[in-house]
Amino acid sequence: MAVQAGQNGLLMVRNFIGGQFVDANSYLDSFDPSTGEVWAKVPDSGQAEVDAAVDAANKAFESHLSSTPCHVGHGGRWRIHTRVADIFESRLDEFAALESRDQGKPLWLASTVDMNRVVHNFRFFATYILHDVNRSRIQEPTGAVQYTVKEPVGVAGLISPWNLPLYLLSFKLAPALAAGNTVVAKPSELTSVTAYRMCEVFIKAGIPAGVVNMVFGLGAKAGASLVSHPQVPLISFTGGTVTAEKIRYTAAQHCKKFSLELGGKNAAVIFSDADLDKCIATTVRSSFLNQGEICLCTSRVYVQRDIYPTFVERFVKEVLKLKVGDPTDPDTFVGALISKEHLAKVLGAIRGAEQAGATIHSQVGDVTEQLPEHCQGGYFMYPSVITDVADDCAAMQEEIFGPVTCVVPFDTEDEVVARVNKVQYGLCGVVWSRDLSRAHRVSRRLQVGTVWVNCWLVRDLNMPFGGVKESGVGREGGHDSLEFYTHEKTICVHL
Repeated sequence: MAVQAGQNGLLMVRNFIGGQFVDANSYLDSFDPSTGEVWAKVPDSGQAEVDAAVDAANKAFESHLSSTPCHVGHGGRWRIHTRVADIFESRLDEFAALESRDQGKPLWLASTVDMNRVVHNFRFFATYILHDVNRSRIQEPTGAVQYTVKEPVGVAGLISPWNLPLYLLSFKLAPALAAGNTVVAKPSELTSVTAYRMCEVFIKAGIPAGVVNMVFGLGAKAGASLVSHPQVPLISFTGGTVTAEKIRYTAAQHCKKFSLELGGKNAAVIFSDADLDKCIATTVRSSFLNQGEICLCTSRVYVQRDIYPTFVERFVKEVLKLKVGDPTDPDTFVGALISKEHLAKVLGAIRGAEQAGATIHSQVGDVTEQLPEHCQGGYFMYPSVITDVADDCAAMQEEIFGPVTCVVPFDTEDEVVARVNKVQYGLCGVVWSRDLSRAHRVSRRLQVGTVWVNCWLVRDLNMPFGGVKESGVGREGGHDSLEFYTHEKTICVHL
């Protein structure tokens, strides 16, 4: 079993290399965001640990190409993926509790969204690979038959973020393994526990040693070592733009395949004919779910001027009702932010907007006054709505990644499209209108990777996901994931 208690009862996370849990030479503190106290120790891995993991992954890849249980064809991988999903689902409540404590999100959210998505990711790609299609062609007059096969790339380096820890890691693991690759994963050092415990699931599901490896630690050490490793031909990264620039440079030097899913400054465009009841309820959710710590969250809301006063009044009223508090409380909507440093950054962004002349709508008083005693040291804040803010203000241009959204008026369709597009990001957007012709037209004009019309976060895993501009490179999901995690070989046979 992976569980190991260290000093003072702290949970000791260990690297998982070659099918074995391996102790580290040094460890990092991992904090419970709801209390501000250390609750786990995470390996501070570096080049040596990454080298060992890549070596194990390479040996497993070479071995399973020779038909070990992990490479008995698509059907074999379907069975293993299905076992992973079934075993994980039987422990879903356990994993949800760990994710909530490690990340600060409400327990109900971890259970109903994050953990359910992990199950769905493995089941979806288990089935998807059974229907993978290769191409073939008979060439005349030579009589040659040409066909293609999709082959795994090799060792996939997977780097995942802290906001949706196992949710997003599984969205990389499931297709990478389904395609026949072996993996070395580097979860965020801030939220490593569920990835660590997931290794138990892989063992029980029968995944051969070395096919899945987990190396924990800092991005600047473990992550950088993984990205630059000459025997890792593919990198999938979800995280910040600054880190992505380094990855892009390193990957290009070594001709690696890479996919980068980065940040966003996502906008909702609300026309005067929108269903306000549905729109307001959904925009509250899209702005503040998971403490606003989702790359798809709405952080700019453009409202047509004739309904703007009504929208602001009703929207702020609903936001002020949101309960901030203990993530284990089923009534909590806004849990703890990920870290003390991140909380300070988000609060600083709000102060900067206020100093620039914006109006801040938030609950009054010290947030700790409504927290239970054991949460007094946690990283909590009230959700905030910013109005009277200029488009060139930092709060309207830069990703804040917290429970903060800006609401501004607009007059015409052309005007709002131009304003929405005037940021460096292009991940997603939302359009609210009963006029579907206009909704389609505006959706096409927004410079983003995904647009939702009269909804938010409705997701079909068959559809591609990714951003444009500084929100990323590449697409993953369904066919696009299998394309990314494989290379296509053409074989020509003369008859």
